[in-house]
Amino acid sequence: MTARDSSASATAAPAAGEVEHRLEEYRVELTGYCYRMLGSVFEAEDAVQETLVRAWRAADRFEGRSSLRSWLYKIATNVCLDSLNAGKRRARPMDLSPASHADAVLPDMTPESMWVGPVPDARAVPSSGDPADVVVSRETIRLAFVAALQHLPPRQRAVLILREVLAWKASEAAELLGTSVASVNSALQRARATLAEAGVGADSAPAAPMDGEQEKLLARYVDAFERYDLDSLTSLLHEDATMNMPPFPLWLRGHEDIRGWLLGTGIGCKGSRLLPVTANGAPGFGQYRPDPAGGHRAWALQVLDISDGRITGLSSFLDTGRLFPLFGLPLELPG
Repeated sequence: MTARDSSASATAAPAAGEVEHRLEEYRVELTGYCYRMLGSVFEAEDAVQETLVRAWRAADRFEGRSSLRSWLYKIATNVCLDSLNAGKRRARPMDLSPASHADAVLPDMTPESMWVGPVPDARAVPSSGDPADVVVSRETIRLAFVAALQHLPPRQRAVLILREVLAWKASEAAELLGTSVASVNSALQRARATLAEAGVGADSAPAAPMDGEQEKLLARYVDAFERYDLDSLTSLLHEDATMNMPPFPLWLRGHEDIRGWLLGTGIGCKGSRLLPVTANGAPGFGQYRPDPAGGHRAWALQVLDISDGRITGLSSFLDTGRLFPLFGLPLELPG
C-alpha cells in the first residue's frame, strides 16, 4: 500500500471495523435461528457466515429503513431458504421407521446430512438479555422441537420461528418475507397444526431447570453408565424411554430393548467414561469408550431428554471427529 493509499483509507478502516463488530454481535442469535431452520449446527454456522459476509459487503447500501437486526434476519432467511430449496429435510431415526429390538442387526451408516444434529447451547443461545427470552431460546433448540420443524415447508418454518420463537409481529414477518400479513397468519396456523400433530410446540411445557434433584439424577446416570450397571441405569429411565444413535437409522424403546442392546451389540460401551456438556438446552455427555491401545477414545456425543425426574430419551451422535471439537472436548483421554 502506498502512502497516498494509506492516507485515503485512514478514515475508512475504523468504519469497516465498527461495522464488523456490530455484525458479530448478532452471530449467536442468528446461529440459533439458522439452526432451527436447517437442523445442523455446521450448516447453520455456514449460513450465518454467508449472512455476515453479504451484510458486510452491502453495509454502505444499508439505508436504515429497518433495524440492523431485521435486515440481518432477512438476509439469513434468504440464505436458509436457498439452501432448503433443494428439498432436503433432516430427521431423527424415530421419524423414519418403527422401533427396533435389541437383537436387530446393526444397519449400515447413512449420510450425516439425513439427521438433525446437536448444537452447543453457547453457539445458539444468547447469554444475555431478558431471562424469559433466554428460556424460550433454550427450549426451542431442543432436538424434538427442531426435528418437528423439519416437517414444515421452509417458508412455514420461517414464519413459525419468527412469530412463535422470536415474537415478531405478523407485519414484521410479512415485510421480511415479502408477503402479506394474511399469508403470514395462514402459514402460522398451518405450521401450528403440523407441530400439534407431532406433539410438540414452542409453547409446550418447558424442561425443568437444573436443580439439586436433576443434578442427583445425572450423577446417578454417570455412575451407573461408567460402572455399566444396567439395572441401575434402566431404573433411571422412563418405561417408554428411547435410544437412538445417528448415523445409524435405528432406535430402541423401553427398558428391555435398551438393556439388551447395551449387553449385546453395544457391549463395547462397557468401561466408558463420560464428560459433561450442555447441548440443545439439555444435559449431555461426551462418551469415551476404552481404547485397546490404552486410555479412552471419543465414541459418541450424548444428549439426554429428562421429564418428571426420569430420562425419557438418549441420543448418541457418532460424528465425533467434528462434534467433540465443537463442544470443546478432546478426542482422547489418557489412561
